Amino acid sequence: MSERPRKEIPSDYDRDPARFRTARTVLRRHGLMSDVHERVAHRFLDERLTPVLDVGCGEGELARHLSDGAWVGLDDSRSMLAAAPEPTVLGDATALPFPDASFGAVAILYVLYHLPEPARALDEAHRVLRVGGLIAVAAPSRRDSPELAHLLPSGPLTFDAELAPELLSGRFSEVEVESWDARLLELPTEEAVTEYLVGKGVPAEQAYAGGASVQPPLRVTKRGALAFGRKG
Repeated sequence: MSERPRKEIPSDYDRDPARFRTARTVLRRHGLMSDVHERVAHRFLDERLTPVLDVGCGEGELARHLSDGAWVGLDDSRSMLAAAPEPTVLGDATALPFPDASFGAVAILYVLYHLPEPARALDEAHRVLRVGGLIAVAAPSRRDSPELAHLLPSGPLTFDAELAPELLSGRFSEVEVESWDARLLELPTEEAVTEYLVGKGVPAEQAYAGGASVQPPLRVTKRGALAFGRKG
């Protein structure tokens, strides 16, 4: 039997930037695990791998954990870049507007599953990295949030935590994978459940119905991975 086609999650941040902000707010308020952005920034700084190119930077969360002058943000959403610190570049993850070997590190955090061909973005990250530089990618597992799986969009994505090791190992050396699988999100109210569903891409009407169908408080199992790879 052939594998079902993989799909990307459309990047709707210009059409509906509130969805992105809702997702971030829910995780900040109710998450029981620290954000990966801080850990990634500390790793880059500890190894003195700057400047850092933040691909799909959104509103610049990674920049807030880096020193001045150490960060360049790239995104294809004008709405996200309007709220990000400078310097930023409007651009495409699969055609980076930078010369070869321009950066000490590249971060692509919770971005690759938005792309129809994530391998092209990894190739571009490899190109703009200096030798010895480090890439960091983060993605949810295809088995994330099982308590709400019946309410979430279904179907395999173009990139997830399970695909990360193979796709990185084909391009980078010294691949390290940090996985998580635990009840790391506590949604205390029906409203919080609804907001979480909206942030995960569920249409608002379905999210309200889904929130009403769940008995809070709800502990949600978060599954995903943060992976690093080095340019040899």
